Amino acid sequence: MLKYISITLFTLIAIFANAQNDTFNILKAGDKAPLFRAINHNNETVDLAEMLKNGKVVLVFYRGAWCPYCNKHMSNLQDSLKLILDKVASVITISPETEQSIEKTIAKTKASFNIVHDSAYVIMKKYGVAFKVSESTVKKYKLFGIDLEESNGNKDNVLPVPATIVINQDGTISYIHFDENYKKRLPVKEIINHL
Repeated sequence: MLKYISITLFTLIAIFANAQNDTFNILKAGDKAPLFRAINHNNETVDLAEMLKNGKVVLVFYRGAWCPYCNKHMSNLQDSLKLILDKVASVITISPETEQSIEKTIAKTKASFNIVHDSAYVIMKKYGVAFKVSESTVKKYKLFGIDLEESNGNKDNVLPVPATIVINQDGTISYIHFDENYKKRLPVKEIINHL
């Protein structure tokens, strides 16, 4: 019962956290996807332009290892990774969490696809998904043992709105799922349907 109450309270806090007055300049289908080069969790270069030469790319923005909805979505991606690869596509996930926190995400989700630490929020800002979490929400998170400063390695308290973007080989966005309600994630079946 206590677990149920904790989950309910966490859910309510997170809903109010996303109900801020941030305006998002989110991209839409048909837009050119901003290119980027970054380092993944294996210290390898992830170059979107190079990856697009080999097929479509599924780009996923997630909040962190502390988020049960992110972990479930990442686990679902991993469970269906072969189906995505069979469509000649690859997966890149982007998060503000540190390399140490990414290791926790991998341990929880068994993710074997590219995970990029967007420490300065460059990629998140290019795609219009970054927002600053209010101080009151940061304090509420701490009551539940969620420390954004520790998870992200700074005091910025910036997170992405969870989003999934399918990018065609020509660099155009063919599909985007963006919802400020962090619980609403694009099912992997729908991702595959858009490849």
